[in-house]
Amino acid sequence: MDADSDVALDILITNVVCVFRTRCHLNLRKIALEGANVIYKRDVGKVLMKLRKPRITATIWSSGKIICTGATSEEEAKFGARRLARSLQKLGFQVIFTDFKVVNVLAVCNMPFEIRLPEFTKNNRPHASYEPELHPAVCYRIKSLRATLQIFSTGSITVTDHVNDRVPWANYYYIAWPHHLMPAPESC
Repeated sequence: MDADSDVALDILITNVVCVFRTRCHLNLRKIALEGANVIYKRDVGKVLMKLRKPRITATIWSSGKIICTGATSEEEAKFGARRLARSLQKLGFQVIFTDFKVVNVLAVCNMPFEIRLPEFTKNNRPHASYEPELHPAVCYRIKSLRATLQIFSTGSITVTDHVNDRVPWANYYYIAWPHHLMPAPESC
């Protein structure tokens, strides 16, 4: 296997985090008493509301700011956020769905090879940091894209980025390729 061969990587988006505003004050006590699937955290001043379809969890503050987590695509995140706004309207609030923004995307992919982490870190020193006593992965930061990669020795890469469209997935293969370990030969 060489770096020029076509390799199909399975990239799985596991979490999309989005934020939106309701442009009205929300009575958290009313949401907790009348809403479905809610947890009222009075000491922190927020309500957690869960939707089953799409499967998202929303953190609601009285100011009207809402953060939704758990979606697996941007479309699903927007659909879940609009559904949440509609359920707040049914509780009697004058909700206006505004300022929707995807703030974070988390994805996972597995390379078809293992990676030598100390060598990788040494060759990518300004961007990569590796503390095996603290965490089993290399933290590789791409400042221009505002992306962070967690690269494990098994070849698993976790990517955290703030915008889904700009993630150059193919580049991650070429970042890791020079430090690959050939798979062990199969014994008969």
